[in-house]
This record gives sequence, structure tokens and C-alpha cells, in this order.
Amino acid sequence: MKVILLTDVKKQGKKDDVINVSDGYATNFLINKGLAVPYNEENKKKLERDLKKRALEEEEFIQECEALKKKLENISVKFKVKTSNDGRMFGTISSKQIAEELKKLGYDVDKKKIECDHAIDSIGTHIVKINLHKKVIVDLKVVTE
Repeated sequence: MKVILLTDVKKQGKKDDVINVSDGYATNFLINKGLAVPYNEENKKKLERDLKKRALEEEEFIQECEALKKKLENISVKFKVKTSNDGRMFGTISSKQIAEELKKLGYDVDKKKIECDHAIDSIGTHIVKINLHKKVIVDLKVVTE
């Protein structure tokens, strides 16, 4: 029996996959638990509509990320830090601090999307990557003074 998976099912497939399983497994487990629906014309059309809708939403989100990328490329985040006599910083700048500073500037970026390749523990300009989307990555300047 062919079914369309509504969620990921271990050892069977991912969401929206069309798989062929035994009749008993399909009716008694997958369909009964709400993990799948029978594969028929109505459900096939619904799946196609859902996939198109998700693709459009994804495209809109990518465009929003591209717009944010253009804005973030032109700014730099500045931090005033305390230093020792020989010019070394006390502590480091974290992704949380960068996210908070961006929020003050009016940009809502999740701290989990900020990637610091190295610890920001020296004075100067550092480049930090922000993964807005898997297709949209921004290089942000972080200046410590």
C-alpha cells in the first residue's frame, strides 16, 4: 500500500515521502497514529499544493534575508573594552553580546546564527559570519576599541 508520510518515521522515510509498505503496517500503525495518509489523487494534490506553498514561503524568506544582508554588510558593531597595560583585552566578545548590540541597532538576529571562527579577545577589527539562511551568509565587522 502506498502512503504519504506526514512526519519523519524512523527507518521508513522523511516527511512528504511517498513510500510503499504492507497493508497492515499502513492501516494499523502509520495511518492509525496519524503518521501517514493513504496515497490517492486527493492527498497527492494536497501534497503538491503544500510543497508549492512551502517553496514560495522559503523564497520570500530568502528575499528577506538578502535585504537584511545588504543592510548588515554596511555596518560595523563596536565594543569599548577594558585592556591591560600591554594592550590585551580582559575577557572576550561572545555571540550573545554581538546579538544584543545588533538588537540595539534595530536588527533582530538570533545569537545561534552568529559564528565566531576565533575568540574575539584582541583589539582591532574582526570578521564574524552570520548565517541568516543556508543560502545567505553575511560577514559582519566587529570592532573592539
